[in-house]
Amino acid sequence: MNIPRNSMPRVVIIGGGFGGVSLAKQLSEQEVQVVLLDKHNYHTFQPLLYQVSTGGLEPDSIAYPIRKILKDYPNFFFRLAEVKKINIEAKQVSTNIGDLRYDHLVIATGSTTNFFGNKEMEQNSMQMKTIPQSLNLRSLILENFEEALLTDDLNERNALMNFVIVGAGPTGVELAGALAEIKKGILPKDYPDLDIRQMQINLVQGSDRVLPAMSEKASKKAEDYLEGLGVNVWKCLRVQNYDGKTAKTNTDVTFDTATLVWAAGVKGNTIKGIDAADVITRGNRIKVNRYNEVEGLENVYAIGDIACMQDDEYPNGHPMMAQPAIQQGRLLGKNLLRKIKGKEKKPFKYKNKGSMATIGRNKAVVDLERIKFQGVFAWFVWMFVHLFFLIGFRNRVVVFVNWVYNYIRFDREARLIIRPFKKKKSRVITTTQ
Repeated sequence: MNIPRNSMPRVVIIGGGFGGVSLAKQLSEQEVQVVLLDKHNYHTFQPLLYQVSTGGLEPDSIAYPIRKILKDYPNFFFRLAEVKKINIEAKQVSTNIGDLRYDHLVIATGSTTNFFGNKEMEQNSMQMKTIPQSLNLRSLILENFEEALLTDDLNERNALMNFVIVGAGPTGVELAGALAEIKKGILPKDYPDLDIRQMQINLVQGSDRVLPAMSEKASKKAEDYLEGLGVNVWKCLRVQNYDGKTAKTNTDVTFDTATLVWAAGVKGNTIKGIDAADVITRGNRIKVNRYNEVEGLENVYAIGDIACMQDDEYPNGHPMMAQPAIQQGRLLGKNLLRKIKGKEKKPFKYKNKGSMATIGRNKAVVDLERIKFQGVFAWFVWMFVHLFFLIGFRNRVVVFVNWVYNYIRFDREARLIIRPFKKKKSRVITTTQ
């Protein structure tokens, strides 16, 4: 990999997400050599992926070059690489571009979509965890309407205009709200020769309320907002199979749809060599102690979504969101320096800064530790927080300008089919029962 070896301890970080970047920034001005490995050369602001999928933002608005984030740090090295295996005994990482030895290894590989073993769902549904996946979804949405213009089969046209989102967490709720706003203000202008009123947006949730991780008040308000926008909210319903044409549930309800988005779960993105049964726990996450040290392994750590730190308050580990990853990355950086200097480490304590979700224009819900609010003010708070945590001044300006333009003009300029998405699907559509 052409990384010079010197007397400084080498910290290898796998993953350039929120946790990995936070840790690298904490360490890069210190007397350690930091090597960050990622299969992409950019950091993705995942909370806004749904806006890429629905044409609200271009992908470069929520992505930032990893090299640019840490360009001023002389002891930092980045390599575009996909990690294949970790050799714990040899203290070595094997990648598609070569092997690399480490003194301290930090696994920050994040999470991936969890299909719970349903191979048919994995093959036929759409995901939204990365920028390429979001661009695929954007293309498919627009291609569906282009195809709907061409077909004379009413059932097929309805299926092309029927969208099913499985999972009513923040991702599912925000995507459903964005699609509803497109239906209301944009598609009738773009497709005047289509009856956009026939477009259906179905949000399917297995539990008895949307946004189950938030307060009941936020959940109820979000559901009211969604239904006000024309979204069909299905609760206590589970999609069990989807063959690319028909989604079957645990009841007699079926959905004829050309687009099913799976947002019903995530799991840890583990790496070969660290996937032993005694280390992996619920959600395919790596068990760590209060210092983010992987149990039973020396000088190996895990942070963010991949890490499961269990305690009385979080028996299943911390939420798989940005804040735990950022906070763990910062503290681990400090603890690594303390360990190298022979000082006492500090245990991790998660500071819950609240949760929020937007359902559309002037509609959002916010749960903070001491206060919960909804509506227009919550929407402005949601925008401010997301702008603040975006990396890069240019990205903040571009996103802000886009939001202001979209708000004033009620438009989404990025509804472009830049890279067509080809999905195998049958032209024969089953009639909804």
